[in-house]
Amino acid sequence: KAANGMIRMFLLLITVPCCPVLGRNDAGANIGCVFFWVLPCCGMTKTLLIIWDSMTGGAGALARAAADGARDTGDAGVHLVHANDAAADMMIGADGYIFIFPENLAAISGVMKAFFDRCYYPCLGQIEGRAYAVIVCAGSDGANAVRQAERIATGWRLKKAMESAIICTHAQTTDAILAAKIICEADLNNARDVGAAMASGLAMGVF
Repeated sequence: KAANGMIRMFLLLITVPCCPVLGRNDAGANIGCVFFWVLPCCGMTKTLLIIWDSMTGGAGALARAAADGARDTGDAGVHLVHANDAAADMMIGADGYIFIFPENLAAISGVMKAFFDRCYYPCLGQIEGRAYAVIVCAGSDGANAVRQAERIATGWRLKKAMESAIICTHAQTTDAILAAKIICEADLNNARDVGAAMASGLAMGVF
Protein backbone atom coordinates (compact mmCIF):
# COMPACT_ATOMS: atom_id res chain seq x y z
CA LYS A 1 0.00 0.00 0.00
CA ALA A 2 2.84 2.40 0.77
CA ALA A 3 4.26 1.77 -2.69
CA ASN A 4 0.84 2.43 -4.21
CA GLY A 5 0.65 5.71 -2.34
CA MET A 6 4.02 6.80 -3.70
CA ILE A 7 2.94 5.86 -7.23
CA ARG A 8 -0.23 7.92 -6.89
CA MET A 9 1.78 10.87 -5.64
CA PHE A 10 4.21 10.48 -8.56
CA LEU A 11 1.33 10.55 -11.04
CA LEU A 12 -0.13 13.59 -9.31
CA LEU A 13 3.11 15.52 -9.45
CA ILE A 14 3.74 14.86 -13.14
CA THR A 15 0.23 16.01 -14.05
CA VAL A 16 -0.32 19.05 -11.80
CA PRO A 17 0.13 22.38 -13.62
CA CYS A 18 3.00 23.74 -11.55
CA CYS A 19 5.77 22.49 -9.29
CA PRO A 20 5.56 24.34 -5.93
CA VAL A 21 9.30 23.98 -5.33
CA LEU A 22 10.79 24.97 -8.69
CA GLY A 23 8.04 27.35 -9.76
CA ARG A 24 7.87 25.78 -13.21
CA ASN A 25 4.91 24.34 -15.07
CA ASP A 26 6.48 21.47 -17.04
CA ALA A 27 6.60 17.74 -16.41
CA GLY A 28 10.35 17.78 -15.84
CA ALA A 29 10.00 20.22 -12.97
CA ASN A 30 7.25 18.14 -11.46
CA ILE A 31 9.34 14.98 -11.70
CA GLY A 32 11.96 16.94 -9.80
CA CYS A 33 9.39 17.45 -7.08
CA VAL A 34 9.11 13.70 -6.72
CA PHE A 35 12.77 13.50 -5.83
CA PHE A 36 12.56 16.55 -3.57
CA TRP A 37 9.44 15.59 -1.61
CA VAL A 38 8.63 11.93 -2.08
CA LEU A 39 11.73 9.81 -2.40
CA PRO A 40 13.30 10.93 0.93
CA CYS A 41 10.23 9.50 2.66
CA CYS A 42 10.00 6.15 0.87
CA GLY A 43 12.16 4.24 3.31
CA MET A 44 10.23 5.12 6.44
CA THR A 45 6.58 4.54 7.31
CA LYS A 46 5.11 7.35 9.36
CA THR A 47 2.59 6.71 12.12
CA LEU A 48 -0.67 8.63 12.50
CA LEU A 49 -2.35 8.34 15.90
CA ILE A 50 -6.08 9.14 16.01
CA ILE A 51 -7.35 9.61 19.57
CA TRP A 52 -11.08 9.93 20.02
CA ASP A 53 -13.94 10.07 22.46
CA SER A 54 -17.67 9.92 21.81
CA MET A 55 -20.79 9.97 23.96
CA THR A 56 -23.64 9.60 21.48
CA GLY A 57 -21.82 8.21 18.48
CA GLY A 58 -21.14 11.28 16.36
CA ALA A 59 -17.48 11.76 17.18
CA GLY A 60 -16.95 8.00 16.99
CA ALA A 61 -18.30 7.92 13.43
CA LEU A 62 -16.04 10.84 12.49
CA ALA A 63 -13.04 9.09 14.02
CA ARG A 64 -13.68 5.92 12.05
CA ALA A 65 -14.11 7.96 8.88
CA ALA A 66 -10.83 9.80 9.47
CA ALA A 67 -9.06 6.47 10.04
CA ASP A 68 -10.57 5.04 6.85
CA GLY A 69 -9.44 8.06 4.85
CA ALA A 70 -5.92 7.80 6.24
CA ARG A 71 -5.70 4.05 5.63
CA ASP A 72 -7.03 4.34 2.09
CA THR A 73 -4.00 6.41 1.10
CA GLY A 74 -1.65 3.59 2.08
CA ASP A 75 0.82 6.30 3.07
CA ALA A 76 1.09 5.84 6.84
CA GLY A 77 0.46 3.43 9.66
CA VAL A 78 -2.82 4.39 11.31
CA HIS A 79 -3.75 3.70 14.92
CA LEU A 80 -7.30 4.48 16.12
CA VAL A 81 -7.31 4.61 19.93
CA HIS A 82 -10.06 5.59 22.35
CA ALA A 83 -9.05 8.33 24.77
CA ASN A 84 -9.52 5.98 27.73
CA ASP A 85 -6.82 3.71 26.32
CA ALA A 86 -4.41 6.33 25.00
CA ALA A 87 -1.10 6.66 26.82
CA ALA A 88 1.92 8.94 26.70
CA ASP A 89 4.13 6.31 25.08
CA MET A 90 1.66 6.09 22.18
CA MET A 91 1.90 9.85 21.70
CA ILE A 92 5.69 9.80 21.85
CA GLY A 93 5.86 6.93 19.37
CA ALA A 94 3.64 8.57 16.75
CA ASP A 95 4.57 11.11 14.07
CA GLY A 96 1.27 12.98 13.92
CA TYR A 97 -2.12 13.15 15.60
CA ILE A 98 -5.81 13.72 15.03
CA PHE A 99 -7.87 14.49 18.13
CA ILE A 100 -11.61 13.84 17.66
CA PHE A 101 -14.16 14.41 20.40
CA PRO A 102 -17.53 15.97 21.23
CA GLU A 103 -18.05 19.35 22.78
CA ASN A 104 -19.82 18.96 26.12
CA LEU A 105 -21.09 22.05 27.94
CA ALA A 106 -18.95 24.28 25.68
CA ALA A 107 -15.79 22.35 26.55
CA ILE A 108 -13.71 19.31 25.64
CA SER A 109 -15.51 16.12 26.64
CA GLY A 110 -14.50 14.80 30.06
CA VAL A 111 -12.86 11.58 28.83
CA MET A 112 -10.82 13.49 26.24
CA LYS A 113 -9.81 16.08 28.82
CA ALA A 114 -8.71 13.26 31.15
CA PHE A 115 -6.48 11.95 28.35
CA PHE A 116 -4.89 15.37 27.91
CA ASP A 117 -4.44 15.72 31.69
CA ARG A 118 -2.90 12.26 31.96
CA CYS A 119 -0.47 12.64 29.08
CA TYR A 120 0.37 16.33 29.07
CA TYR A 121 3.42 16.37 31.32
CA PRO A 122 4.87 12.97 30.30
CA CYS A 123 4.80 14.18 26.67
CA LEU A 124 6.06 17.69 27.35
CA GLY A 125 9.28 18.27 25.43
CA GLN A 126 8.99 14.86 23.72
CA ILE A 127 6.71 15.60 20.76
CA GLU A 128 7.55 19.16 19.73
CA GLY A 129 7.05 20.07 16.09
CA ARG A 130 4.78 17.16 15.21
CA ALA A 131 1.62 17.78 13.21
CA TYR A 132 -1.91 17.59 14.55
CA ALA A 133 -5.50 18.17 13.51
CA VAL A 134 -8.72 18.50 15.52
CA ILE A 135 -12.29 17.47 14.71
CA VAL A 136 -15.02 18.47 17.15
CA CYS A 137 -18.57 17.14 17.03
CA ALA A 138 -20.82 19.84 18.47
CA GLY A 139 -24.46 20.79 18.72
CA SER A 140 -24.31 24.30 17.29
CA ASP A 141 -20.97 25.88 18.27
CA GLY A 142 -17.83 23.90 19.15
CA ALA A 143 -15.48 26.88 19.02
CA ASN A 144 -14.56 26.84 22.71
CA ALA A 145 -13.70 23.14 22.65
CA VAL A 146 -11.46 23.79 19.65
CA ARG A 147 -9.75 26.67 21.46
CA GLN A 148 -9.10 24.48 24.49
CA ALA A 149 -7.60 21.67 22.40
CA GLU A 150 -5.47 24.07 20.39
CA ARG A 151 -4.12 25.68 23.58
CA ILE A 152 -3.07 22.24 24.83
CA ALA A 153 -1.44 21.48 21.49
CA THR A 154 0.36 24.84 21.64
CA GLY A 155 1.70 23.90 25.07
CA TRP A 156 3.08 20.71 23.55
CA ARG A 157 4.57 22.83 20.74
CA LEU A 158 2.70 20.80 18.14
CA LYS A 159 2.23 22.15 14.62
CA LYS A 160 -1.34 22.69 13.39
CA ALA A 161 -1.53 20.95 10.03
CA MET A 162 -4.89 22.42 9.00
CA GLU A 163 -7.78 24.43 10.37
CA SER A 164 -9.69 22.56 13.04
CA ALA A 165 -13.02 21.14 11.85
CA ILE A 166 -16.32 21.59 13.69
CA ILE A 167 -19.14 19.25 12.73
CA CYS A 168 -22.48 20.52 14.04
CA THR A 169 -25.38 18.13 14.60
CA HIS A 170 -27.78 21.00 15.46
CA ALA A 171 -29.10 19.07 18.44
CA GLN A 172 -30.73 21.59 20.79
CA THR A 173 -33.40 19.86 22.84
CA THR A 174 -32.61 17.46 25.67
CA ASP A 175 -33.91 14.49 23.70
CA ALA A 176 -31.92 15.42 20.61
CA ILE A 177 -28.73 16.03 22.58
CA LEU A 178 -28.95 12.65 24.31
CA ALA A 179 -30.01 10.73 21.19
CA ALA A 180 -27.63 8.64 19.11
CA LYS A 181 -26.11 10.79 16.38
CA ILE A 182 -26.10 10.02 12.67
CA ILE A 183 -23.45 11.99 10.81
CA CYS A 184 -24.28 12.91 7.22
CA GLU A 185 -22.14 11.61 4.39
CA ALA A 186 -20.74 15.06 3.56
CA ASP A 187 -19.38 15.46 7.09
CA LEU A 188 -18.00 11.92 7.08
CA ASN A 189 -16.26 12.74 3.81
CA ASN A 190 -14.75 15.83 5.44
CA ALA A 191 -13.35 13.60 8.19
CA ARG A 192 -12.01 11.17 5.59
CA ASP A 193 -10.29 14.08 3.86
CA VAL A 194 -8.66 15.16 7.13
CA GLY A 195 -7.34 11.65 7.68
CA ALA A 196 -6.09 11.33 4.12
CA ALA A 197 -4.39 14.73 4.20
CA MET A 198 -2.66 13.96 7.48
CA ALA A 199 -1.43 10.54 6.32
CA SER A 200 -0.16 11.82 2.98
CA GLY A 201 1.36 14.93 4.51
CA LEU A 202 3.28 12.88 7.05
CA ALA A 203 4.50 10.47 4.38
CA MET A 204 5.69 13.31 2.13
CA GLY A 205 7.39 15.18 4.96
CA VAL A 206 5.16 18.22 4.45
CA PHE A 207 4.31 18.32 8.16
